[in-house]
Parts: sequence; structure tokens; C-alpha cells
Amino acid sequence: MSNIRRYYLPNRIIFITQVVHTREMVFANPIYVTLLREKLRIVKSLHPFSMLGYVFLPDHFHLLIKPTGESNFSQIMHSLKPNFTKEYKKMMGITGSLKFWQKRFWDHVIRDEVDFEEHLHYIHYNPVKHGYVNKPEDWPDSSYLAWRERNVYPDQWGWTMPDCIKTRDWSMVE
Repeated sequence: MSNIRRYYLPNRIIFITQVVHTREMVFANPIYVTLLREKLRIVKSLHPFSMLGYVFLPDHFHLLIKPTGESNFSQIMHSLKPNFTKEYKKMMGITGSLKFWQKRFWDHVIRDEVDFEEHLHYIHYNPVKHGYVNKPEDWPDSSYLAWRERNVYPDQWGWTMPDCIKTRDWSMVE
């Protein structure tokens, strides 16, 4: 029996982390990032949500979403994961069963504006944190540049670890 408790609150933003089974670096291949983006668009048409922030890393991804229809974030994820896996199997020529994702995803209901900003910053700093790039703007699979165009980030943001990343325990989200 699972001890995960999910809270479904209307009109709330949710931070989600989903990890590939055994942390296989599947999304290091841009073809599969494109497939993930495509499946997210399809899921969004079935289970409407606003995508507020994202980063796709080789073995996991983080999302900041706000469900806008009747569906909750679990329904969104339970639509995304099997639809991606089915298409991935087809592309790879896999006919048997495949455990692609870790069984559960991690979620956090955003409490306020500060919580939102910290999670958005965490998402955008994540490729630097993991050593994939030296600057957030160098990672192509992130919403960082869109937020920078909105003047949320000053020049050279994230070239060193932001204070909100240093001062918070993020161990649960990886």
C-alpha cells in the first residue's frame, strides 16, 4: 500500500518530477524529447492545463502546470506516461512489456508566489546543477529563455547557484 498522499486543490499550480526507470538517459536523444513534447501537447488537448515552466533532462523532467479543465494533475500524468511509452516502444520496435518510467511521480502543490518562484528557479537551474551546461540559457529543453524574455531573469542569472537553491532542501524532488 502506498503512503503517497496527493492533494487536489482547484486552480492551483503543481510542480511535478517524473524520472525514467533506472534513470536511463533516454532524453539525451532529441528525438525522444520531441516525442515527449508532442505527447504533452496531445495530453493538453485532452486534459487542459497551462504549462508555466519545464525542463527536460536526460533521465527526468520537471513541470510547473496548472490544470484548467476538469482533469487533475494525476490524470494528466496518467495520460502522458502510457501514451509516450506506447509510441516509444513502437519507435524502438519493442513488442513486449517495458517499464519505462519510475512507478510514481513526485508532486508539490505551489503554496504562494515565493514558492512558485523558487520552483521555477529550481527548474531553470537544474541543467547547471546536474553539470550538463554552465549557464541555464545553454540548455535547449527548458522554459528559461521564455521567462528571461519576460524580464524575470537578469543577465547572467544562474551562472552561479542562486540563493533560493542553496537555502532549500531539494532532495525530495530528484
